[in-house]
Amino acid sequence: MTDFGLLPAGIVAVCVLLGISAFFSSSEIAIFSLRPEWIASKTATGDADATTLAALAENSHRLLVTLLVGNNVVNVAISSITTVLAVTYLPPTQATVVATVVASSLVLIVGEILPKSYGLGHAETWSLRIARPLAAIQRFLYPLVLVFDLLTRGLSELLGGDPELERPYEGPEAAVGADPGSEETPAVTDRARGGR
Repeated sequence: MTDFGLLPAGIVAVCVLLGISAFFSSSEIAIFSLRPEWIASKTATGDADATTLAALAENSHRLLVTLLVGNNVVNVAISSITTVLAVTYLPPTQATVVATVVASSLVLIVGEILPKSYGLGHAETWSLRIARPLAAIQRFLYPLVLVFDLLTRGLSELLGGDPELERPYEGPEAAVGADPGSEETPAVTDRARGGR
């Protein structure tokens, strides 16, 4: 017998998880598109959110691991719930295809493209707004994040990569067009110059 009470509960759960996925995706693009000079200038004003943001950005690899762990766990949960709903209400021959298409489309559009567009366009204000919630999530996920942090650093060094490659815009490019009062992200500024 089909449990029709499962459908609304599943839809609500997927919507909540999509919101969390959007949070992680927008946070990633927003923080990693900021120039270190801008973060330093905001921290110098004594802004509490900027201080938290600077602490997060200081260990960029661990920050990226936190964002990816959180986002992937949420996206897997979305896929799982969608599959359960499809199998419950659709014939087996259709359930797998429908679940794959629906879950992939929702995650791609609502969990990735739209939030990343928003995060890039509002990088400075959004980064400050999500700094403290993100710091709390990082503390909550600390044991899991620490394992993946150490594992990926070790594998990166073993393969000859740079474990600190995620550190945003350090080096010669960091000094170009750093306007502390501008809302433009480096990517936006580069496009304005005709860069890729």
